[in-house]
Amino acid sequence: MTEVLQIGNRTIQATELIPLLASYQMLPQLLRELIIDEAIANIECIKEEVTRAQQQFYTERQLKTDADIKTWMSYHGITPEQLESVTIRKLKIEKFKLETWGGKLESYFFQNKGKLDKVIYSLLRTQDIGLVQELYFRLQAKEQSFAEVAKEYSQGPEAQTGGLIGPVELQAIHPTMVQILSSSQPGQVLPPARIAEWIVILRLEKFIPAQLDEPMKARLLNELFEAWLQEQQKQIQQMSN
Repeated sequence: MTEVLQIGNRTIQATELIPLLASYQMLPQLLRELIIDEAIANIECIKEEVTRAQQQFYTERQLKTDADIKTWMSYHGITPEQLESVTIRKLKIEKFKLETWGGKLESYFFQNKGKLDKVIYSLLRTQDIGLVQELYFRLQAKEQSFAEVAKEYSQGPEAQTGGLIGPVELQAIHPTMVQILSSSQPGQVLPPARIAEWIVILRLEKFIPAQLDEPMKARLLNELFEAWLQEQQKQIQQMSN
């Protein structure tokens, strides 16, 4: 048998690798990385891009000297021949994302904008029907501020912030709450509504439209990439079953 790894007194044979990876639940990760390697194999990088990527790689891992790099290589079992491909892999992945989905970003963004928009809102929740009506009338009459009422009576963690929540994306909020907030105007105290086990009073503070800026582009590219990866893994697993 071919020896591939020596750990203490144990010698790992080539035939043991797959069962070991399976027992440690690492096969899906290996499959993921192999799919990525195949996808980025033909991605080309110019010399300046390679240099920047390598510098960033070393900086992120605090590898400041040749000795640091050699120690890191030894720890990870990486040969000098593998080093460049390892240090520029992230760069090639990002270029692959951009080449594959860059032209589709704008349409994908507008398809999902309704989930990406953010709101700041005030929330008061309780399970006491009689109390919630009284609190709503107090707020309508401006006898107390929303913050005061929420701090005293709201039964969720928002009580600590005077009922104020956000900014938070609409996709992270209960659908019924999204519907209520989306049809209201900032500053408007909305009538009590039942959401799950709670009776809530809401007030929209601010609506923040999502923008296709650089952080959003990076996020959406990563979403598309991850969805593609999962589909590739699923197809391969189905073929092997």
